[in-house]
Amino acid sequence: MGASSSTDHGPAQSPEQQEEESLAASTGSLPFLRTSFAKLSSPDSTTIPLSSLQEALSINIPNFKSESELLQVPEKFSELLSHLGSCITSLFFKTTNEGMTWVDFLRGFNRCCVTAPVFQSLNVHYQLFSAMCHEAGIDTKLEFDLGENGTGKVSGSLKPTQLVMFLSMCWVLMYIARVPRQSKDEKGMLVVPDVTHLFNSALVSAGLVGDDGDVLKVDFSVDDKEIPVQKLQSWALSTVVGISHSLSQYMQQKIQSCAASEENAGESASASDSITENYDTNTNLLTRGRAWAVSLSLRGASRDQLMNASFIGMDNDDLLYRSSLHGKGLSRFWSNVEGYTGPILLLISASLSNSSDADNRPSNKWIIGVLTEQGFENRDTYSGSSAYLFAIDPIFRAFPPLGKEKNYVYCHLHPTVRVYQANPKPIGLAFGGSLGNERISLDEDFAKVVVRHHAVDKTYQPGPLFPSQGFLPSEAEVFEVEVWGLGGESVKRQQDVFKKRENIFTEQRRKVDLKTFGNWEDSPEKMMMDMVSDPNRVRREDR
Repeated sequence: MGASSSTDHGPAQSPEQQEEESLAASTGSLPFLRTSFAKLSSPDSTTIPLSSLQEALSINIPNFKSESELLQVPEKFSELLSHLGSCITSLFFKTTNEGMTWVDFLRGFNRCCVTAPVFQSLNVHYQLFSAMCHEAGIDTKLEFDLGENGTGKVSGSLKPTQLVMFLSMCWVLMYIARVPRQSKDEKGMLVVPDVTHLFNSALVSAGLVGDDGDVLKVDFSVDDKEIPVQKLQSWALSTVVGISHSLSQYMQQKIQSCAASEENAGESASASDSITENYDTNTNLLTRGRAWAVSLSLRGASRDQLMNASFIGMDNDDLLYRSSLHGKGLSRFWSNVEGYTGPILLLISASLSNSSDADNRPSNKWIIGVLTEQGFENRDTYSGSSAYLFAIDPIFRAFPPLGKEKNYVYCHLHPTVRVYQANPKPIGLAFGGSLGNERISLDEDFAKVVVRHHAVDKTYQPGPLFPSQGFLPSEAEVFEVEVWGLGGESVKRQQDVFKKRENIFTEQRRKVDLKTFGNWEDSPEKMMMDMVSDPNRVRREDR
C-alpha cells in the first residue's frame, strides 16, 4: 500500500525512536514491523490510518463451542472478541489527526510484547479485557491506576462468568498465534477448551469456598459472588503464569502475518479445520483444557507440546499407554514405556475406596498427574533429574520440585533373577516422599493408588492432590492410567528402534539348538549320572 520510504526516517533519528527500535529488536520482530508499517500506511503518507491497524489486529471467528457440556462459553463471548482489534489500538497505540507515526507504532507494539514483569503483563491483559467488556456492554468492576509504564495497581473484582470469559479470551489469543490457517470457511465452530478445573482453582485460591469439596456443590454460573482481582492476580502468578504471554504472542503473529502477505492481514484462523473433529475428549484423560492448564505452569519443550495439544489435540502416536487399552498392571505399563527417554506425562483417574457414595458417580472422581523429564527407569531406588506433580481435576494445582530432596520417580519391577532378599524393595510406581512413605504410590496391579499428605514429602511443593485430602494416607480405586510421550517424533523413533532390538534378543534367547539338546553323550545330565555311578573315576580333559 504505502511507499517503502514510510520507514526511512533519514540518518538523524531521535533518541526516542532509537530506544523504541532497540526494544522492538529485542523481541525479534523489528524487520516484520518495518514491513507491516509500509504495507499498512497510506499510499501518499508515512502514517498508518487507525482503521487499517484495527483491521489487521482483529479476528473474525463468529461461532464458539465449549469442549464441556457443564461449563458453556458465555453468550456474549463472540461479541466480546469482535472488539479485540479496536480495543488494542485505542489502549496501546497513540494516533494523531494525520494517523499513526512510526514511533507511535513501535511504542504500542512494545507495550504489548516487550518482556516485562509477570504482574505487569497480567495488568495489561486485565486492562484489555475491561475495555472489551465495556464495548460489548458487559459491566465490570475493574479499576486501574497503572500510570504511563503500567506498573501501577489493578483493583476491583470479576464475576465468575467474567473469569470464564477472561480465561477463554487468553486461550483464543494463543490459538490464533499458534494454529496456521487451513481454510477460509468460517461456518464451523471453534472448540474452546473446558476451563472448569482452572475456574475451580481460582475460586478456591480466592477463598470463595470453605473447603475444596464444596466447590463441586455450588453453581457459580448463577451465584452473585465476585472474585477480588488481587487474589486472582496471586493465583495467576503461582498457578497459570503462562497466560501473561497470550497477548504478546498474538501481537507478534499478527504483525508477522501482515508482513508476510497484504492479503492475509486481518484474517483469522479457520474455525472449521480438523481441530473440531479429530480429538475424542470423551476417551482421553488428557483433554484440551487439561493440556492447556498443565502447559501454563511449565517451561521448555514440554510446554510447547502440551500447548499445541490444547489447540489441535495430541497425536495418537504419542499415547504410550492406556490401561483400558493395553491392560492394567506394571508389566503391561513397562512393555509400552520402556525405552522412551523423553518427557512423559502420566495421568491417574481414581476415587476414594471408602467414598460414601455407593454409586461412585463421576463427580467423585479426581485426576492427578506426574510430568517426568527423562522417562522411567527400572530401579530399586528413586531416579530422575526433575519432575512435577499436578492436581488436575476437579481443581487444578501444580507442584514443582522444592530442591530439598531428589526422590522424583520410583519405578521397580520384579527382578528377572529371583534371589532371596531380607528386605525386598516395593514393586510399583511412586513419586515423592520416601520408600514406605511415598507422596503417590501406585501398586503393581494398577488397582489402588495411595496418596499421602505433603508433610512426608520434601521433593515437591506442598498442597492437596485431590479435594478434601486429609493428613492420613488415602487409598483410592484406580479407574484409568494414561501415559503420553512429549519428546516428539525423534524420541519415539528411538523407542521403536529399542523395542525392535529387544524383540530380536528375546527371540534369540528362545531359540534352542536341537542337535545339542538331543545328544545324550554331551549333555550335562549324562555327566552327572556318570559321576554318581563312579565318583572316584578320573576324567581327563579331551584335547
